[in-house]
Amino acid sequence: MEMPDEHCRRLLLTSWQGIAQAGVASVGGKAASLARLAELDFEVPPGLVVPSGVHDLWLAEARTECLHAAQAAQAVGGDQSVDRGAALQALHLRLLSRPPPQALMAELRLALAAPGWAGTACAVRSSAPQEDSARASFAGIHHTALNVTGAEAVARAVVEVWASLWTPSAVAYRQRIGLAHGQATMAVLVMPLVAARASGIAFSCDPISGRDDRLVVHANHGLGDSLVDGQAEGDEAVLEVSRIDEGLNLVRYVTGSKRLHSRPSRDSGTERQTTPPDLSGARVLDDAQVLRLGRLLRLAATALGDVTQPFDMEWAWDGQRFWLLQARPVTAVARCTYAALRHLPDIWSRGNSVDVLPHPLSPVEWATVLGSCNSMLESGWRLAGYPLHPGMQRVKIIDGRMYLNMTAIQWECFDGIGLLPSTTNRLVGGHQPEIPVPAITPAAQRQHFWRKVRYGLHTERLRRRGRRQIADLAGLQRAWRTRPLPNDDADRAALIVALMRAVRGSDGMLFMQGSGGGALSTLVDLLDERQPGQGHGLAAALMAGGPPSVSAQQGYELVRVAHIARADATTRHWLARPAAQRGDWRALPEGNPFRQAFSSFIDRYGHRGIYETYLRNPRWHEQADDLLDSLPGLADTDLQALAERQRAAVAGAWRQLKASTAWTQRIWLRLVLRAAQRDSNDREAARSGFIAGAEPLRRLLLALGTDWAGRGWLDAPIDILQLMVHETLAVLEGTRPGRALRPLVTRRKRLFDQWQQTVPRDVVVDGDEALLQPASITLPDDVAAPDLSGHLQVLHGTAVGSGRASGPVRLVHSPAEGADLQSGEILVAPSTDPAWTPLFLRAAGLVVGTGGFMSHGAIVAREFGLPAVVNLPGVMWLLRDGERVQVDGMNGTVTRLDPPAAQD
Repeated sequence: MEMPDEHCRRLLLTSWQGIAQAGVASVGGKAASLARLAELDFEVPPGLVVPSGVHDLWLAEARTECLHAAQAAQAVGGDQSVDRGAALQALHLRLLSRPPPQALMAELRLALAAPGWAGTACAVRSSAPQEDSARASFAGIHHTALNVTGAEAVARAVVEVWASLWTPSAVAYRQRIGLAHGQATMAVLVMPLVAARASGIAFSCDPISGRDDRLVVHANHGLGDSLVDGQAEGDEAVLEVSRIDEGLNLVRYVTGSKRLHSRPSRDSGTERQTTPPDLSGARVLDDAQVLRLGRLLRLAATALGDVTQPFDMEWAWDGQRFWLLQARPVTAVARCTYAALRHLPDIWSRGNSVDVLPHPLSPVEWATVLGSCNSMLESGWRLAGYPLHPGMQRVKIIDGRMYLNMTAIQWECFDGIGLLPSTTNRLVGGHQPEIPVPAITPAAQRQHFWRKVRYGLHTERLRRRGRRQIADLAGLQRAWRTRPLPNDDADRAALIVALMRAVRGSDGMLFMQGSGGGALSTLVDLLDERQPGQGHGLAAALMAGGPPSVSAQQGYELVRVAHIARADATTRHWLARPAAQRGDWRALPEGNPFRQAFSSFIDRYGHRGIYETYLRNPRWHEQADDLLDSLPGLADTDLQALAERQRAAVAGAWRQLKASTAWTQRIWLRLVLRAAQRDSNDREAARSGFIAGAEPLRRLLLALGTDWAGRGWLDAPIDILQLMVHETLAVLEGTRPGRALRPLVTRRKRLFDQWQQTVPRDVVVDGDEALLQPASITLPDDVAAPDLSGHLQVLHGTAVGSGRASGPVRLVHSPAEGADLQSGEILVAPSTDPAWTPLFLRAAGLVVGTGGFMSHGAIVAREFGLPAVVNLPGVMWLLRDGERVQVDGMNGTVTRLDPPAAQD
């Protein structure tokens, strides 16, 4: 069979750049992954690809064989399965007997005669489009030939790879994964063999335990295919990613490990050789080599799969360099969870996280969020002595957003201290299902009691440490605000690590941020026992006007600044100008009373900003226009009237309780109330501390981004936030080239743009939802239908603020849109963080689409005595600007007051 020379020449791809540009449909999954790695400057051997189109033309001429293939693929079930197997075996033999295209052989002769290829033994490997994908690995299914030398032998091996598409095992595999046989095609990858002194396979997760904070490396002397095939034991190294500084630590190294591998036997790309006798039983890699390899593998995995996809890779060590020979997504990972939960699906919810992280995270924030949130959520359980499942992930990135594993969180709250899933959901927020739980036995009750006792005995010590850590981070932030940043790369790397350790190693702050719901939950339960159905509303009323949190204090001080601004004519006229014409507030005369007051405010709170958890967002030190725009409206706030509203809410709640509680019970309620107020305030203080610690890191990264953009490595300084911290450190430490950043960042920016256009799901259930219980807090059925929104008269959410208020709705999508919020209006927001606090002071009532009883909006609304309801999905389209509603902060309802005709 002959093929046109020009057609074959156009399709034979001889460079990784050309392979990458051809796309996965043409070159297959295996070649595409290696091309991406080569594009990113990882050590990958040279490669040639015979694209899938060449296979298709070759097979198209084998009309008889194609007919047999179709017939064999359709023979399924019963006695026909025997006929199918025999037909496929006969087909495979016929295909093997067909010659390779002569034009292909000619092109291979030219390519293999080029420098670096002549006389070199090669690996000829399958690379089907669906192979090595997140959907299917095809591990061990298709043929590979090793130690192939010369164009004729390579061409024959190509035919063998093509024919392996029609073996019984390949056809059965495609049928099992639902891939139509008409889609079967094959590209072939040709690579020179690496003369390996050591080689092996590695996983960027632990596929057996399911831990994604670990890497597992299997190593063998010489060629790794005996290790891959399970014929040799090999060495095993386990490395763990530090939650504090993202460094890699060697957990253990076992020589001659007998641990079972998680994938079937398959090909390798190293040169076949036997283990020298003097190396038998010797350790394959020393500690330094293991750590070097682990860092390389982690960088490669995150470059290919970002943070959402673990990878399975093959590597080789030639005595000087580590080479990457293959990279494929891990398609089968054990589930890392409690034994009691293995039959239940994982519930991923944005119920709490969306309150402060409503938008996609940039890569610099991915690992920070995953590590820090796990530490926050575990800290209280460690204090109570609860046996946590090691390495379990309670946080996940889906479409760039952060989700919480509510299956795990509900179980820990129940198993740890007896908190029912419905209660946990109310604290966290969201409308996720509830897990079924067993009855609580007397033994479990005793265990819950002693855990609470242990928690109570140790909590104050940890809180004191947390408060010291908050003060330390505030000092660190002030010190680095004006201090010159280092110019030396080693010093920059050391500072990044030091800042991460200071923030993420603050165990007391992590505890304060993640373990603040116990006392509040107890308070709500006690109040519900005495006033059924009123627990949340009464708790909100009792907590009004207590010791102010840092967020509330920030709001009070900004109101005072607004009063000073109104009293000064110069400032009043200056603020009336558009932001673009005002200029910097520091340009006001030094003796100006507003400048002095605002300078003091910025000195204390300038590390904060709008949706401040995102490092990409500017801080008030850098840009304060939204604060300045809010001042004229805040000047109308009467703090004395606010204090009266708070006192009235507290007094009304105690009056309501007096009839149903004895004086001894009220003493106990006051003790629990103080603990709940302390917990809420500590949670807000810890948040402020973390943001203070993040500001120097943002400043350093942007300075570094400016430098790298100047070198041509990035398009703009802000692009550095598209790198994970360990990727930035690798460039600073010289283990990764700066020139490799641009293609990685470009891809991440495209992915980030896609995520921003994606409408996120509130809840994602991985598994059979029928095994779960419906959420106790539900909305009427027609909430999900926008065309019925005008007829839905009462919306049901979670009561978090005391009292009732009526007024016109003002829909505000971000704090910057809230400058025109008028006194007496009902503020309706999709989510809130501390930047929204000034708007709370002007609103008559608050309605938030997200959040729970411990969310930021709930905490501050309670302090202000503001009627508030949260956890109302879709409220931004259910309500309309200007329509009148009543917000009932006692019962958690929002009632439309205008008649339906007026709403339509």
